[in-house]
Amino acid sequence: MPLAFFVSFSKLSRPVRAWLAAAALLLMALFAPGLAQAQKLQPIPAPAMHVTDNTNTFDARQKSALEARLVNFEQATGSQVAILMVQTTAPEDIAAYANRVGNTWKIGRRAIGDGLVIIVAKRDRKVRIEVAKALEGAVPDLAAKEVIDEAITPAFRAGDYVGGLSNALDRLETRIRAEALPSPTPPAPDAAQASIDGDDALAGRNPNGFQWYDLAVFLFIAVPLLGGVLRRLLGRGFGSVLAAAIVGGLAFLFTWSVPAAGVAAVLAWVLAMLSWSGLSSRPGMRGLPGVIAGSGFGNVLGGSSRGSSSGGGGFRSGGGGDFGGGGASGDW
Repeated sequence: MPLAFFVSFSKLSRPVRAWLAAAALLLMALFAPGLAQAQKLQPIPAPAMHVTDNTNTFDARQKSALEARLVNFEQATGSQVAILMVQTTAPEDIAAYANRVGNTWKIGRRAIGDGLVIIVAKRDRKVRIEVAKALEGAVPDLAAKEVIDEAITPAFRAGDYVGGLSNALDRLETRIRAEALPSPTPPAPDAAQASIDGDDALAGRNPNGFQWYDLAVFLFIAVPLLGGVLRRLLGRGFGSVLAAAIVGGLAFLFTWSVPAAGVAAVLAWVLAMLSWSGLSSRPGMRGLPGVIAGSGFGNVLGGSSRGSSSGGGGFRSGGGGDFGGGGASGDW
């Protein structure tokens, strides 16, 4: 059949054969991109760390050093910079793959979008600096290209991947630090606004992490215990005064408020004047010290542990993103 088709095709006139050949080339041009896209795209790995190495290029120490550097940079500036090492981006061009990574990870702060991703396709011998729109002023395309040509590819050609990336980070971090970006320091919690907003986690807590109900627990449970002990040791008058002084000092330490410390001291003096022995002798009150140990008073002395974040160094998207294709590519 192919031979018969070839014989029949050869019998056609030259102009007809030329038109048929042109039509075939046109069809190939039309369907070739579709066939290429039909190939499965490379998956986008989850951004578990600032440095994701799917090529086993870095040893543990090198990866840890790069990760620590990027964590410190994010804490200092708020901007997120990530590195992704893959074997290949085929069938995609590295620019298209990097853009897909940026828009999937959405790194950078949500309201600012100050993220940057360095993609290295090791088997393809290609590298890409993909910049979110918010950083296109700090790292324009020409600057990204210079970083690749002058800092990355010379080291990569020598097999020094860590050195090339470190050189690139030196330049990129300098540029981002020079950009007038908002401070990464979050505003102090506003207890009043938190109450309005219904945020129970912040309502009643001052900027030092102190909660007023802790003070209430301290005054009405711990102070009688303290006053009773001091009264037994020092006598009713001096013991009560000393208990008031201690409570007032602690209240000032945790609230930095003189009126609050004064009120706490007066209440402590009144409570300490009551007979601890009488309270403790009542049914149900003998276990009071144990109750104190399990109360929220421990939060006063130990600070607020509930509000602390994980801080484990893990990498989470800041919700920024909006990678519009800014950046540059290169090879080595």
